[in-house]
Amino acid sequence: MDTLSYKTVSANRETVQKEWILIDASEEILGRLASKVAFVLRGKHKTSFTTHVDCGDNVVIINAEKVKLTGKKMTDKVYIRHTGYPGGQRKESPVQVLDKDPRRLIERAVRGMLPKNRLGRKIFHNMKVYAGTEHPHEAQNPKLIKLEEIK
Repeated sequence: MDTLSYKTVSANRETVQKEWILIDASEEILGRLASKVAFVLRGKHKTSFTTHVDCGDNVVIINAEKVKLTGKKMTDKVYIRHTGYPGGQRKESPVQVLDKDPRRLIERAVRGMLPKNRLGRKIFHNMKVYAGTEHPHEAQNPKLIKLEEIK
């Protein structure tokens, strides 16, 4: 019994190996992009995945302004929020969101796919989204990954 180990190894904050990943969002479909990014942020692609630990990678997304939506969602989909005041319900379409700040469209989609707790809020900060091709994370040497490679 000494040769085989049947112990489950759980990752913790000190043993997690975090990498930097670069994803190009140009001509990608928003929902498919968001689900893959949430998968990587959570760390489910790693063999050392542990549910209660932030073991995912840091993700940099570029070209957020070139993301696509299928069908007529670009004009017909409605994002609703509330200011907290009476009569404070606000509605906007993805076209309006892209005009104001294209990063918000991807951020909102990914945030909805992460856990709704302290860990989910912490994991969300491991994602950086940029509208153009320039980003300030060259020093981290992020490796470019295509969405098809993420399983």
